[in-house]
Amino acid sequence: MSSDTLAIRGGTVVDATGSRRADVIVGEDGRILAVEPGLDGDRSLDASGCIVAPGFVDLHTHLRQPGHEEAETIESAARGAALGGFTAVVAMPNTTPTMDSAAVVREVQELAVGVACEVFPSAAITVDRRGEALAPMAELARLGVRIFTDDGSGVQNERLMRTALEYAGSLSHLSDGQPLVLAQHCEVDSLAKGGVMHEGEWSSLLGMPGQPAEAEELMVMRDIALARLTGTRLHFQHLSTAGSVAMVRAAKQAGLPVSAEATPHHFTLDHSSCAGFDSAFKVHPPLRTVEDVAAVKAGLADGTIDAIATDHAPHTSQDKDRPFGEAPPGMIGLETAFTLANSELGLPIEQVIGLLSWRPAAIAGIHGRHGGPIVEGAAANLTVVDPDAEWSVSGAAMASRSTNTPFEGRKLRGRVRHTILDGEPVVIDNLAVR
Repeated sequence: MSSDTLAIRGGTVVDATGSRRADVIVGEDGRILAVEPGLDGDRSLDASGCIVAPGFVDLHTHLRQPGHEEAETIESAARGAALGGFTAVVAMPNTTPTMDSAAVVREVQELAVGVACEVFPSAAITVDRRGEALAPMAELARLGVRIFTDDGSGVQNERLMRTALEYAGSLSHLSDGQPLVLAQHCEVDSLAKGGVMHEGEWSSLLGMPGQPAEAEELMVMRDIALARLTGTRLHFQHLSTAGSVAMVRAAKQAGLPVSAEATPHHFTLDHSSCAGFDSAFKVHPPLRTVEDVAAVKAGLADGTIDAIATDHAPHTSQDKDRPFGEAPPGMIGLETAFTLANSELGLPIEQVIGLLSWRPAAIAGIHGRHGGPIVEGAAANLTVVDPDAEWSVSGAAMASRSTNTPFEGRKLRGRVRHTILDGEPVVIDNLAVR
C-alpha cells in the first residue's frame, strides 16, 4: 500500500452490484485501492454495524448563494449535505441573480471549491426563469451544466417548452455525448396561483386557499406528450400526487425518456400537518392527501420514481415566522433525507441507498464520479451509514444557517456516521470536519 492510506473497516459494502462484507482501502490519490475483508491502513474509520455505500447525490438543493446568504451559503449547505451522506448536490438556479448565464454559473463553481461536497450547478431553462426566452443552453453546457430547470416555476408556454426540449436534444455533442436533461417543476399557474396548501378537506376546514392536484397533473400530462414528441430526456421534480405517479408509470411503460424524483416530506407528511398553521409545513408543491403519500411511496418502491431528492429550501426564521399564507414555501432536508427514507419507506436498505445514490447520479450524469460501484480504481466518494442508530431532529443543531424543518423533535432511525469526499473524510462519527 502507498503511504497515508485510509481504511474503512468492519462494514458491509452496498452498491449497484449487490452487497458483501468487506473493508475498503483508499489511497492518497483519492481512489479506492482494494475492497476485501481483513484490510488495514495508516488511518482507519470504524464502520462496524454500518453500510459502506457510494456517496448520496441530491438532484434538488437550494444553496441560496448568490443573493440570499442570510438563509444559506454554499459552504454551510455543503456541510449539511456531507452530514446527510451526500457527496454531490445539484444546485438549483433560483438564486439572485438567476443561474442563467456563464458568469453566475462560474461564480457558483468558484464558491464551491474546497467545500464538503461536490456542487454541480444546474441552470435555468429560460432567462431569469420568466418563461419568455430560452437561456443560453449551449454556452452553459460547455461549462458542465447537465440539468436545466426553472425550478420554483414551471414553464407555462407549451411552444416554448417544446423548443427547449428540441434545443436541449441537439446539444449532446457539448456534453460528451450524454443527453442534457430538462427538469420540470410541474405547476400550472392559472390553477395554482394564490393557493397556499393542497386544495381539499383540510384547506376547507382551515379556510385557506388551496392548490388542486390538477395544477401539477396537467403539466405532467403535457410534458409527457412533449417528451414523446421530441424524444428529449425529461425529469419530473418533486412528484406529489397519485395521478402524477400513475402518468409517469404509464410513460415509462411506453418507453418514453422520462424520470422522476420525490421528496422525503411528500412520502412522510400529508395536508393534515397544516392544521396548526405552522409555516414549517408550507411547501410547493403542497403536502397532499394520505392517498397521495401512499402513491408516492408505491412509486418509489416499484421504480416509477427514480430518486429521492431533498428540495432543501432554507429560509430565515424572520421569513418563516410570518403567517402561513404569507410565509415562503420550503423546508430544509439535507441532514434528514436518509433517515426519513430508512425510517418510513419500509424498503430494503439496498433499495433506499439506490434511490439516494446511483440512481440520481445517473440522472445527473455524474455516475463516473459519484454513485458508482465500490471497486478498485473508483473515486472514493463514499458514505457510511448506521441503519439502526436513533436520534432526534433539531433544526438548531443542523449545519444549515436556517432551521425550518417540519420534523423538529421527531425521533428517527438511521444516521450517517462518516462521509468521504475524494478519499478524505469530511464527516467523522457524525461530526463535520470540513
